[in-house]
Amino acid sequence: MTTQNLIIYKFNALYHILEELGLDLNIKVTFAETENSLNECVKNLKNYLIISNKKYSDINNQLVLDNTPINIFKLVEKINIEFLKIQFSSQSEVKVRNYIIDLNSRQMIINNIKLKLTEKEINTIIYLSKSKKPVSIDELQEKVWSYQSDIETHTVETHIYRLRKKILLTFKDNEFIISEKNGYQIK
Repeated sequence: MTTQNLIIYKFNALYHILEELGLDLNIKVTFAETENSLNECVKNLKNYLIISNKKYSDINNQLVLDNTPINIFKLVEKINIEFLKIQFSSQSEVKVRNYIIDLNSRQMIINNIKLKLTEKEINTIIYLSKSKKPVSIDELQEKVWSYQSDIETHTVETHIYRLRKKILLTFKDNEFIISEKNGYQIK
């Protein structure tokens, strides 16, 4: 299991309280007084939550406690909920080339440009991205569409054509899904 890292930012009183509870909560508690020390703390962390007593717009994974005092059990519950949200969010994003595929919102994202995708389009992209070699139409029919390969259909070609067109119009990327002689591939 990944260590949960709780970083208390500019909130010294809370740090001392949670530092004592850290071992019991199975959470590593760290204090950051400056923006530089905060950046240094999160630089190599994947699973972290920052607690502060006011909202900082340029900070991710932040829980703001601006309504204190708070019951310690409610605080622990809030912390656990935030860690669950972070875990859920991190599991919902898949990186394909330079793009992020958000499985929850069904979007493909790069440089704050977003493209809404269907579930089949997402499944196709993910399946193609996991293959090291071109994927045949028959394989896509069977694995993504659950069709039997002996059925004559142009469903795969039609979907790939439309998907490539959407990606080209939105991202100006004509090389995302490549047509090979023996199938389709994302390199």
